[in-house]
Amino acid sequence: MWWASPTSIHLRRVEYGDERDTVMAAFFEKISPQNNASKIKKPLFIVAGGNDPRVPITESVQMAETVKKNRTNVWFLEAKDEGHGFRKKNNIDFQFYATILFVCCGHSLVRFELY
Repeated sequence: MWWASPTSIHLRRVEYGDERDTVMAAFFEKISPQNNASKIKKPLFIVAGGNDPRVPITESVQMAETVKKNRTNVWFLEAKDEGHGFRKKNNIDFQFYATILFVCCGHSLVRFELY
């Protein structure tokens, strides 16, 4: 984890488990969202911030693409100027209304990008 400080790595290991332990590593592999994406059969709405330090946008895109390969409908909303969680009012409002649309008609394929 080149992006994290030793302190944050230690705290993460205390909270979630030590990935260096082979049993924990196997458990993490088993529960990994990417490894379970084929089980997603209902429409999925992925909301991502382009500047997210916790979940890089590439992981969100990868999940959307994997789920789409299974012929599951995916909506993808990326706010390029947000991090982990939306903070700007225009993005919060857009996400709110996009969520309503998704709940009402989540059977369509849509990709939104906020600039």
